[in-house]
Amino acid sequence: MEKLIVVSGRGSYPRLLIEGAKRAGVGQVDCLAVKGSTDRATAQAADHVRWMTLRQVAEGIRWCGEQGYEGACLAGQVNPLSLFRAAFDREARAWLAELKVKNAHSIFGKLAEKFAAVGVPILPASCYMDDAIPGVGELTTRGLTPEEQSDAVHAEHVVRDIGHHDVGQTVMVKSGMVLAVEAFEGTNAAIKRGGRLGGAGAVVYKAARVGHDMRFDIPVVGLKTLKVMKRAGATALVFQAGRLVLLDKAAVIDYANAHGIALVGVDSGLPAAPLRP
Repeated sequence: MEKLIVVSGRGSYPRLLIEGAKRAGVGQVDCLAVKGSTDRATAQAADHVRWMTLRQVAEGIRWCGEQGYEGACLAGQVNPLSLFRAAFDREARAWLAELKVKNAHSIFGKLAEKFAAVGVPILPASCYMDDAIPGVGELTTRGLTPEEQSDAVHAEHVVRDIGHHDVGQTVMVKSGMVLAVEAFEGTNAAIKRGGRLGGAGAVVYKAARVGHDMRFDIPVVGLKTLKVMKRAGATALVFQAGRLVLLDKAAVIDYANAHGIALVGVDSGLPAAPLRP
């Protein structure tokens, strides 16, 4: 690929993707940056940057088509509430009105449809993130206790069932009891809620659903989530190997080891996220 555009939300994810694409030999990696979300380091990592507001999303998509990009990646956090609060233009409001069910897959799926219409296919958000997608096994010095292992198995069954309804990616379990299931509030808010209900000793399970569209909303964990887990008293994070982006991996592992939090990748039997288009 010679010309890629990264549509950037918050956090380090878009920057890491840009850097990974360059290491992989992509000729030009540009950034469509969202004002108030994309950070300066991400903008500096790109070859060229175009800034837009959420209100200008339709205009931004048309611009990408005019520039002749061979593909686009959607990376970085977007505040879910902004999808309700943003003053979208008439065109984008019409897109949202077409959706009978509004969740990450339906909303970003609509955006992918509009990108494809201008000749710019949306690529898997896992592309070029080789170093940030852990496999099977323990990342930390300690693994799961028997109690944590039992809770992880229970959480895996729960997350598979709710995934059929496009409800979140995170389940928090303690002593066989489901403390929290992620809804529209996001991973960190769900963990805080579960911590208030169950106290210390819970397992957080993070997963992509069966048939998950890896072009967007791929499960992501970073240092902020580990700090939220620490405050909530969660003692383990279990995730699907090959199907989760672990941002700032070394810092996350160091933090987990320092606070006795186990990080473990498990074989889900599902396809790994693609690393190339």
